[in-house]
Amino acid sequence: MSAPSTPISDVPGVGAPAARALAEQGITTVDQLVGRDWAELAELHGVGPASGRRLQALLLEHGEGMTNPPAPARGRSTVTRGATGKGAKDITTHATAVDPADYVDGLDGRRREEGERLLELFGRATGEQATMWGPSMIGYGEVHYRYATGREGDTFQLGFSPRKADLALYGIQGFPRSDELLERLGRHRRGVGCVWVKKLPDIDESVLEELVAHAWESGPGTAC
Repeated sequence: MSAPSTPISDVPGVGAPAARALAEQGITTVDQLVGRDWAELAELHGVGPASGRRLQALLLEHGEGMTNPPAPARGRSTVTRGATGKGAKDITTHATAVDPADYVDGLDGRRREEGERLLELFGRATGEQATMWGPSMIGYGEVHYRYATGREGDTFQLGFSPRKADLALYGIQGFPRSDELLERLGRHRRGVGCVWVKKLPDIDESVLEELVAHAWESGPGTAC
């Protein structure tokens, strides 16, 4: 799922001075922060680290992020198995009743075939049933996260999204063997919250399955 087009001024914890300063730079919605250098934005008058942490946390929930983000607040971020139902009011991505197989069957061309293969692969590696999260993310397992900032919510432990431009693979980084396995995976790029793959023939699916199984057995990880 893409980063939300939520107005920055509507994000809880982001003060009016920060929203105004960013708006003066033409940045008015959260999705416009993807890939931006926070170190540069932090030089703007009225933009502080607390606002940066709130915005980065919101981006991370959608597999995106800024570069050089503000340092985490003092305290501990945690991720625990199981949903609690507690979360920030502005979180819009939740588990749905849509059948993931039906969603994948409605995709076009290559993405339908790749989606079917990923459903089988993730199912074997996790032993879990797939669940749709939002309109386009397919997740396995449920976890509750709480950032050091106090922001919290429920999400899936790991999963994927068969987007038109790229396949997004979530929750498979940050574990003991993740880097080793990613080096063997094949052509991909790493984002803040996910791994991007153009098409399945670019990677070794057996390595992906090992990577997913390793993340499932090792996780959940720590919150970003």
